[in-house]
Amino acid sequence: MASASFQLPCASQSIGTVNSLVSTLVQTLLTAQCAISAEPNWPKDYGDTAVKEGLGKYDFIVVGAGTAGSVVASRLSENPKWKVLVLEAGDDPPQESEIPSLTSTVQQSPYTFSYYSEPLPHICQGLAHRLCYHPRGKAIGGSGAINGMMYVEGHRKDFDDWLAAGNTKWGWADVKRYYEKAVRPVGNATHPKGYVVLNENYSDEKLAIGNVIFNATAELGLPRLGKLENGIEIGTMYLPVTARVGRRMSTGKVHLAKVSGRPNLHVIKNAQVRKIHFERGGKVATKVTFVLRGVHELSAEVRKEVVLSAGAIDSPKLLLLSGVGPHKHLKELRIPVVHNLAVGANLCDHVITTIFFRLPNNTLVEPTHLSLRPTDAIYDYLIHNRGNLSGIPSGLTSFLNTKGDSTVPDIEFHYNLYRSENRQLFQGHLARRDEKIIAGISQHFKDSHLINFMLILAKPRSVGKLRLRSANYLDTPRMYSNYLDDPEDIATMIRGIRFLERLERTKTMRALNATLLHIPCDECDSYKYLSDAYWRCYIKYMGEGGFHHVGTVKMGPKRDRDACVNPRLLLYGVQNLRVADASIMPDVPRANTNAPAIMIGERAAVFIKEDWNECTQLVEPK
Repeated sequence: MASASFQLPCASQSIGTVNSLVSTLVQTLLTAQCAISAEPNWPKDYGDTAVKEGLGKYDFIVVGAGTAGSVVASRLSENPKWKVLVLEAGDDPPQESEIPSLTSTVQQSPYTFSYYSEPLPHICQGLAHRLCYHPRGKAIGGSGAINGMMYVEGHRKDFDDWLAAGNTKWGWADVKRYYEKAVRPVGNATHPKGYVVLNENYSDEKLAIGNVIFNATAELGLPRLGKLENGIEIGTMYLPVTARVGRRMSTGKVHLAKVSGRPNLHVIKNAQVRKIHFERGGKVATKVTFVLRGVHELSAEVRKEVVLSAGAIDSPKLLLLSGVGPHKHLKELRIPVVHNLAVGANLCDHVITTIFFRLPNNTLVEPTHLSLRPTDAIYDYLIHNRGNLSGIPSGLTSFLNTKGDSTVPDIEFHYNLYRSENRQLFQGHLARRDEKIIAGISQHFKDSHLINFMLILAKPRSVGKLRLRSANYLDTPRMYSNYLDDPEDIATMIRGIRFLERLERTKTMRALNATLLHIPCDECDSYKYLSDAYWRCYIKYMGEGGFHHVGTVKMGPKRDRDACVNPRLLLYGVQNLRVADASIMPDVPRANTNAPAIMIGERAAVFIKEDWNECTQLVEPK
């Protein structure tokens, strides 16, 4: 660090004043950097105390401090009579997690579980290793610490279908109350309580491309939507996001950390749970065993309930390791069977294909205050909480029905503008792509901006499954994603691509000279450009999973052979193990899964309070 007593090897030296000013600047920047993910933003770690003093009994043990688990723990610990333990496999999120534009850089880091599907020859071929990648958050906030932060409740038909399948009180009218409850400000400085923090303000850069997309999609019959009151509709809109002043606002921060000063709430980080123990013929969960920091094996006993909120991959994995799952599969791995349930079946996820439009770099007016150079961008972010790095990814969204015969969407589009000056940031988003594909896209930054169209198959018919690789808790599970196994899925995606072809021909896009970007690919270029065969090949290389895994511990009535939990989220055959995360969804909703997972956390907390006769602790949503 420069100072008055240290002279840099400059041609002309400072007599002290400049050195002092530069030293102050550097110290200010370093302090601001540390504040990105400051210690007070996260719950204190009870791990050292657990090692020294051991762990006694807790009323509730919540496995996973992710999107739903943080909500559950926050709500349960509102009752000072209840002692709550949270076990999180990861640590506090890194600084990059907090900066919206750097979210993708957290993937394939120590803060994610990096899972891969078993090989699929018709998709993910343009990714590294030619395998579909499935990152899940390994930090306070879970996958809510690495996601795109979109907050969208889904279509009302999603939940009415759940209700029709026998899931009592899970229709749209039922869940709507809990969506409203989740975002309602509650508590105060003396008695803090968690609620979802949303941001709906977008930068000038986002607004610039937003006006283009709004006008172009309107030409094709998609209206501009405002705030959604009754679930998603056909049209284009800015989605609210869980962020504020350029910072991510995961439930790990605004629910769990906000209330972590409660004496009845303990959070242990770097605690990898390896087994849930059962007694009384498997009817009662009695304790949870975990490995702390990879060294110490500890167990905690439970008085009332274990709440499993480890996500749609790790929740079924832990149940299988604990002896709950398909009888044949567990026997093959020599895991004693506690309950024969279809755990790991019904793996559902969205499918994404990314398509680009090329936009000559003289077609958009540059915002005069926008920092374009990386050094300017990080300075603006650290000192002023503005600029490119504070931008919110993928907030601009369209929902459409590709057949035009329904108000229920089958395709969702997210849009992003990447300016030619920001190629370094853009290449971070392509990090997991094949090198030839990265080169084929990046070369266009020399003289153009790129619009990223993320085409999402909203309601896939294809269903996969999850199985253990071994009985070792450290081994990753086997994921059979089965993406695009149903022919109608790829047919719908091609209809979505045809929509983009029509978008290219709109007056708005032609006025900007915006054109579909051709990405060189030897196999795909052997087909007629823009033919169905070409696009099937394109999807083979540019298609991948949507990171919205659900369904592996399916909720359903007892007559449903694949159901693992009842509509109150209790595991069948067990009196006191509840699952509260995206794994309980019967199928994937027609929208991002962030908001539905939060809603599930809210509902689980209510079920628990009702079942343990503590309704007086709850302010029921009206």
